[in-house]
Amino acid sequence: MRSLQDDFLNYQAKTTPHPLGIVVKKAKGSYITSESGKKYLDFIAGVSACSLGHCHPKVVSAIRKQSKKYLHVMVYGEFAQEPAVNLSKELIDLLPENHQSIYLTNSGTEAIEGALKLAKRVTGRSELIGALNSYHGSTHGALSLLGSEHQKVGYRPFLPDTRFIQFNSLADLEKITTKTAAVLLETIQGGAGFILPENDYFKKVKERCDAVGALLILDEIQPGFGRTGRFFGFEHFNVKPDIIVMGKGMGGGLPVGAFTASHDLMKMLEDKPKLGHITTFGGNPLIAASCLATLRVIRDSELMQEIPEKEALFRFELNHPKIKSIRGKGLMLAPILENAELANQVVLKCIDRGLLLFWLLWEKKAIRISPPLTISKKEIKKGCAIIRSVLDEI
Repeated sequence: MRSLQDDFLNYQAKTTPHPLGIVVKKAKGSYITSESGKKYLDFIAGVSACSLGHCHPKVVSAIRKQSKKYLHVMVYGEFAQEPAVNLSKELIDLLPENHQSIYLTNSGTEAIEGALKLAKRVTGRSELIGALNSYHGSTHGALSLLGSEHQKVGYRPFLPDTRFIQFNSLADLEKITTKTAAVLLETIQGGAGFILPENDYFKKVKERCDAVGALLILDEIQPGFGRTGRFFGFEHFNVKPDIIVMGKGMGGGLPVGAFTASHDLMKMLEDKPKLGHITTFGGNPLIAASCLATLRVIRDSELMQEIPEKEALFRFELNHPKIKSIRGKGLMLAPILENAELANQVVLKCIDRGLLLFWLLWEKKAIRISPPLTISKKEIKKGCAIIRSVLDEI
């Protein structure tokens, strides 16, 4: 008799030749339980997506309540649906004053596509600038601005008029010119190893963009929704971007994305032509209800205030000679090991011992630590003890 794992490998398209293949039975809080009954402490959180852990009661309650009212009723932007309207209003209240309008999408990468289109429409320009070692998603527009040539092999041609700058390089800002429609940057570079901006980098990028009439788009898909101790990561860095893209952690475990801008900018998608950006399921009421519950818990609880203390605890507990540094901010951390092989062994051996870790895309010496914001100090200590014991043995 074939197992669920066999059917998974046979019928579902895979992203790598060797998926982890854990057969999930249930997930609750900071733990995932496999079909065999083995419990895994989750330091991944669906790759920064499950901000409130698994099946948070307020999120589940919101989903159940909305499911009894209505599900999909119309394509995005035509009907007023309470969950999406309330989500939009309460989210805009958390953003800078130059953001008054939100476009809800199905994923972060779709939001990237919408943001790039908006920038080109507003400026009338075609040139788009991204950063080396960046990651914004896998659709063609997002891939065009992805800063790793290795990942692009076999998928050309991409969008024309794309250029790249080195993240944190002030000298490269001269490449932003009057031909540039937008500069797209991650607030914290994820795949590159959780690289933080330095020396007022974003402030200087924005000044350069303003000087030449280009727009600054910040990708908040990973740092957004409390992960760094602020609701959005850019709040740490003295900048007000023109367009903000979000996703992952805003959904409470359901698929979602969004991009925001001013009324004046966003109106450009409404006419000449109409339907400048359109989606069938964006703003889905069930997902919007989940997002709204997630937003309210993060905004109204003590979770964000606890993030610096939890980050400090991780850094203290992961003091080990084989960990050369720990990059990142808040609960978006990347211990850097001596080499890629050691990092690979640590991830796999920790999984065997019931701790879920993962890799980063481009920085192969790194281990991803992005647990639920709700993780307890006891759980942090437990997981870090497993990492230390594995490092001791390798």
